[in-house]
Amino acid sequence: MCRHLAYVGPPVTLSALVLDPDHSLYEQSWAPADMRGGGTVNADGFGLGWYVDGQVVRYRRNVPIWTDPNLPGLAGSIRSGAVLAAVRNGTVGMPYGEAAVAPFQFGNWLFSHNGRVPGWPESTLKLAEQLPVADLLRLDAPVDSALLFALITNRMSTQAPAAAVASVVQEVESAAPGSRLNVLLTNGEQLIATAWTHSLHVRQTADSAIVSSEPFGSGHWDDVPDRSLLVATATTLHITPMEGPE
Repeated sequence: MCRHLAYVGPPVTLSALVLDPDHSLYEQSWAPADMRGGGTVNADGFGLGWYVDGQVVRYRRNVPIWTDPNLPGLAGSIRSGAVLAAVRNGTVGMPYGEAAVAPFQFGNWLFSHNGRVPGWPESTLKLAEQLPVADLLRLDAPVDSALLFALITNRMSTQAPAAAVASVVQEVESAAPGSRLNVLLTNGEQLIATAWTHSLHVRQTADSAIVSSEPFGSGHWDDVPDRSLLVATATTLHITPMEGPE
């Protein structure tokens, strides 16, 4: 399964989050410590999303993160106060390519999914029917992650973002039992995440918050309990249990 992280706080270089720390996302791409959903390496692409004056910028590649010679210079020269990054281990039967790599974008929102939806796509047909046809035609790629994001953004028209994430995760689990649904969502000011049958950790300081599939660097990290919803800003953190089948 994939690995991902999201950060809000004082501006830092992308390198300080993704490349430089011990057991960074870069290292996790080939030496993950907790791949409880299966898989060994995350070599099917990587992506970084960050905010510049409140606007989203993305850099996505469909190659292993360690093969991109441009990344160190790029990541070392860019600073941002909000970042979402991911490395991909593609699910068998789903397409590969840059369009299938997180982070996905909708307006000012960035999204990543660590996990899989069993029985895809048949298991999600009823959920997909809830979406306008135009939304389905605009999916970045025919993969479960892109559909999850479309369901969430559609739901956000009538629900608060955290409530939209929680309701979609619960409905996908109901439609496809055994789904692995760790998601990250940010608008550059808040982080919304779920821990759903995958590892997730959080590090909160006085002025920053980082959520990551696995701890990295120095500082104290807390495990996010399974089947939990996390909402954080640079100065606040709330973790609440999510209802759902055991």
